[in-house]
Amino acid sequence: MSEQTRFLLGESDLPKFWYNVMADSPVPPAPVLHPQTLEPVTPDFLSALFPMSLIMQEVSQERFIEIPEEVREIYKLWRPTPLIRARRLEKMLDTPAHIYFKNESVSPSGSHKPNTAVAQAFYNKAAGTKALTTETGAGQWGSALALACNFFDLDLEVYMVKVSYHQKPYRRILMETYGAQVFASPTDRTQFGRSILERDPENPGSLGIAISEAVEVAATSGGAKKYSLGSVLNHVLLHQTVIGEEALKQMDLAGEYPDVVIGCVGGGSNFAGIAYPFLRENLRNGQRTRLLAVEPTAAPSLTRGEYTFDYGDTARMAPIVKMHTLGHDFVPPAIHAGGLRYHGMAPSLCALYDAGLIEAVAVKQKATFEAAVMFARAEGIVPAPESAHAVRAAIDEALEAKEKGERRVILFNLSGHGHFDLSAYDAYLHGELEDYDYPAEAVQRAMQTLPKVQVAA
Repeated sequence: MSEQTRFLLGESDLPKFWYNVMADSPVPPAPVLHPQTLEPVTPDFLSALFPMSLIMQEVSQERFIEIPEEVREIYKLWRPTPLIRARRLEKMLDTPAHIYFKNESVSPSGSHKPNTAVAQAFYNKAAGTKALTTETGAGQWGSALALACNFFDLDLEVYMVKVSYHQKPYRRILMETYGAQVFASPTDRTQFGRSILERDPENPGSLGIAISEAVEVAATSGGAKKYSLGSVLNHVLLHQTVIGEEALKQMDLAGEYPDVVIGCVGGGSNFAGIAYPFLRENLRNGQRTRLLAVEPTAAPSLTRGEYTFDYGDTARMAPIVKMHTLGHDFVPPAIHAGGLRYHGMAPSLCALYDAGLIEAVAVKQKATFEAAVMFARAEGIVPAPESAHAVRAAIDEALEAKEKGERRVILFNLSGHGHFDLSAYDAYLHGELEDYDYPAEAVQRAMQTLPKVQVAA
């Protein structure tokens, strides 16, 4: 057992239920507000964007929600994913720590995102939806939803953040191969996109802007199109908990239990996917695992944002939620981790962080790529820039364990591979990669546009 590297589950071990953290969260959920009236939203408002089945999951207090058999059958194309003991990285670092990673890069689209994309496509198809709209940053989410829509014969429009659209052309090609239409956001296809381009023709785009365009297209389609989101909302995060449920079984196979569980955070989906089942064990069964979220210094919503009500998108069409935010008008610097360039964060994650049940750190771009290259040279896998944030924190934890002489068990989520991000690695390897500190002035301007919401805490 001491020499085992891969800890594998069979298809029969594939989880049959998603875990809903809202059943165990000690923090009551804050209301979700209508973007115009500032009153609590109704199912009728949400039904313009989502099928009722997903709306019910969004507000559910059930601890476990059954995974439809049709979804589980598609999951079997890549799930259960491997748990790997990073023995070569441990040796490189000369650390007494044991490092494990959950390899979500083995999915057909190369990341954790199909876990919710397949589920959302299934529920939309069952509700009679014919077409979906969505946004994507680096393209992991857009690729996953394009894959899922192909499986369920749904049309898809993807509004891809412009800076990532140009940085990562092969992501666009992958989406188009699966059958999606992909547009560089901001576009001239929507009223909001045109308004952005009139003010700033060279605007690099942001997830907030891309969300606005996708929401506008769905909301003005007369019911012909629905909107699909790749992170932030409760139903998205609970679909990802298959990661952590599998990891619990696999750590048992390894004969160890993690002292710390790590994931990168942009909207919160892959972190919640691996961390929430371990949080359940903390809350219900007395475990004491630390849960560490890692974000970029260029968009540090958890570590530097204000915990308050804000719009989920730049055009103020999406619902208002209570979250750690940098302001919905904030446009982050053009870092290569496009999936982490979001002004806010999942409300459930923010509430748990505010309650002290989750930790967070922010890391710089160059340090992130330094860790990514170390990991690639030790373990052979080139991580996505987003996932490299978790790698950075895992290495830092392992080095701290070395300094203190501790035998620490570290588990992190390798949420995706970086095969479509090699231009970023090229920039790093040739000394051309920029670093970004906290963009204080840009955040300060964006924070002045927060909605004036009067809601009891």
